[in-house]
Amino acid sequence: MQQPAHGGNLAWAAALAGCPRDAILDFSASISPLGPPDSAIAAIQSQIGSLRHYPEPEYSELRLALSHFHQLPPEWILPGNGSAELLTLVGRELAELSATILLTPAFGDYYRTLTAYNAKVLEFPIGVSHLSIVNSHLLTNNDTSLSVGSQRLEIQGQRTSDKGLLLNNPHNPTGKMFSRQEILPLLEEFALVVVDEAFMDFVPPETEQSLISVVQEHKNLVVLRSLTKFYSLPGLRLGYAIAHPDRLSRWQTWRDPWPVNNLAAAAAIAVISDQNFQQQTWQWLPPTRDQLFQGLAAIQGLQPHTSAANFLLVTSQTSSLQLQQQLLQHHQILIRDCLSFKELGDRFFRVAVRSVSDNQRLLTALQALLNN
Repeated sequence: MQQPAHGGNLAWAAALAGCPRDAILDFSASISPLGPPDSAIAAIQSQIGSLRHYPEPEYSELRLALSHFHQLPPEWILPGNGSAELLTLVGRELAELSATILLTPAFGDYYRTLTAYNAKVLEFPIGVSHLSIVNSHLLTNNDTSLSVGSQRLEIQGQRTSDKGLLLNNPHNPTGKMFSRQEILPLLEEFALVVVDEAFMDFVPPETEQSLISVVQEHKNLVVLRSLTKFYSLPGLRLGYAIAHPDRLSRWQTWRDPWPVNNLAAAAAIAVISDQNFQQQTWQWLPPTRDQLFQGLAAIQGLQPHTSAANFLLVTSQTSSLQLQQQLLQHHQILIRDCLSFKELGDRFFRVAVRSVSDNQRLLTALQALLNN
């Protein structure tokens, strides 16, 4: 069975570990261990009878619920079959520009969608050690510099007004969060800025840096959101885009009808109003993430990187592929190798933040493998 490019491939992991899928403790997919919320399960059960009907084409009820949640008119919101479907629409639009800039290492699906539409990609690496963008390999005469906080984009001899920018915030796989004020100036520089906020839900409201509040002021801004990670619903496939209605109407003409099923729509309406679950998550994550960080840092040969999301990127002196295989075969634990991030390779791995007991099981297994 082929090595997976994404996390969460339990069939592959179970085959390598020689155990049932349910026996695998999965740290490879950054999904909250607290859900799915009871509100989602109740909503799904209440809509079982709706399976005999097609979904409502405009998703009016879902868009209205999301509009109340974000204080935006419904026409500024487009539900999708996970953020993956919406990224496909984004890729088609970005391909119409002269080039798209990616901050790398970048989520693999960005390459998938851009390659599918033959978009030109310009890569600008984030130095993982210092999380700063260094000199580009583009060598021409005139320099244009863009800054994202301490990170400087050296776009040498490159106009940006005819280009797109695709980034995620918090950044995957580093977990770094850019401030709203760091990104806003880029909206004046690029023809289209797409900010993937798949992990922004995990940041408490008082510190989150979403651009949703300014989307109506910038016609060239698209914000992507996922409901599957925070609410533990990856099997339902549900996300949404927030952008100017003209852009979303154009996307509607490109895609298949009924991308969101009735059960996913019902679950989404329920969970976005589930304030108890949201508060529980914001209270759980910071101390649990810190405990996992400290535990990893105490293991010789590992260096975790600080993160604003529900995962940690870890530098390893040992091959991450070797660690992954040993953890599966001896402990039935799956971590996310970073081989699909070409800038990282075999000396990095990523782990989700799980429950305290699960995290301790991982730490104990790593300690046994690395410090024996």
